[in-house]
Amino acid sequence: MTKNIWHQRNKKLSTIALSLVLWHSAGAVTLEEATALQRTLITLDTHLDTPANLLVPGFNILERHSYGHDFTQVDVPRMKDGALDGGFWAIYTPQGELSKTGYEQSRDTALLRALAIRTMVSANPDIFEFATQASDAQEIKKQAKHIVYMSMENSYPLGTDISLLETFYKFGLRMAGPVHFKNNQFGDSSTDPSGSQWDGLSPLGEELVAEANRLGIVLDGSHAHDETVKDMIRLSKTPIILSHTGCKAIYDHPRNIDDALLKQLAASGGVIQMNAYSEYLEALPVDPARQAAVKGLMALYKQGSDHDVLLEKRREIEHEHPAVKASFDVYMQHFLHALKIVGPKHVGIGADWDGGGGVNEMMDVVNLPMITQRLLKEGYSKDDLVDIWGANALRVLQQAQDYAASVKK
Repeated sequence: MTKNIWHQRNKKLSTIALSLVLWHSAGAVTLEEATALQRTLITLDTHLDTPANLLVPGFNILERHSYGHDFTQVDVPRMKDGALDGGFWAIYTPQGELSKTGYEQSRDTALLRALAIRTMVSANPDIFEFATQASDAQEIKKQAKHIVYMSMENSYPLGTDISLLETFYKFGLRMAGPVHFKNNQFGDSSTDPSGSQWDGLSPLGEELVAEANRLGIVLDGSHAHDETVKDMIRLSKTPIILSHTGCKAIYDHPRNIDDALLKQLAASGGVIQMNAYSEYLEALPVDPARQAAVKGLMALYKQGSDHDVLLEKRREIEHEHPAVKASFDVYMQHFLHALKIVGPKHVGIGADWDGGGGVNEMMDVVNLPMITQRLLKEGYSKDDLVDIWGANALRVLQQAQDYAASVKK
């Protein structure tokens, strides 16, 4: 798309957007109209687990897939349909033993995942563009390309060598969370069955905060224990983000945060990005037969079974024991509660696509404009949507980068 065509298209979309702003108070916005408005905004999701699919046999990010067929949720055709410009594409590696061998294996896997993200961009320069500065998003949007920031979910691969964070920074890393499902060398997780180990961040975790600040990397408190989040807010020189989290007031789950911590996050300038992981949104019925079937699938995975075998087994499980998902309305209850407590300057979107996210009616990125439609119906303005869909996350990144630049002088 040439620059002139882009400007003409953007002007047309802006006219549509203005009309929608005038109409939405009357409840007249259709999903098509909401999509048109969303296309005029920089739309980012701060937690895309899609890099896990990049090396999976049969997956091509440029082709249309479907959740019903291969259980993926993000590809270029669906991003276009859902008016998603891009976001933070996550480096994730499973956590092993807290040992030298475990760290080294995870480090190598993480480097390969980072390389896969960079390769996705370099192999498709007309489709994607890599972003390292907060200001890059606007320029990439103008070129009608998809925006690729890099994040790390769980800093376990760094081992005990904090200097490795700079290595990943040079790869393009701009957001990092210290923990995942279990406690590790950096601090306490919200979901470790053994409970708290460090009462927040460990001494090494405190060093991680300082190094992230020095480099200009945004700190991500998702998956972290409440005390870990509090330590991050207290120690960080710049606001932190919760890249994919929900509200305890709606569902009291360890992965969610309560109103007091939500207010503390906002008071420090931070942002909560609303998660669409069904099990964290409401209590769902337990199906013992499904649990047993999934356990069998995991055993096949650990045995190194062929991908096609695993995929067929997964389809069989979903047919015989379909997963119960939370509703879109429950997702929006979390969303609207966060907006009520801290306002649109401190709320965004991080649905956990390709990492377990998805609710009924919104099982992939195609349906993201439903969020825009609902927020307009609730009375939120276009300016609010600008903040929610991207500006809040970019502001936090800009603050991190400004601080890093100041300490280098």
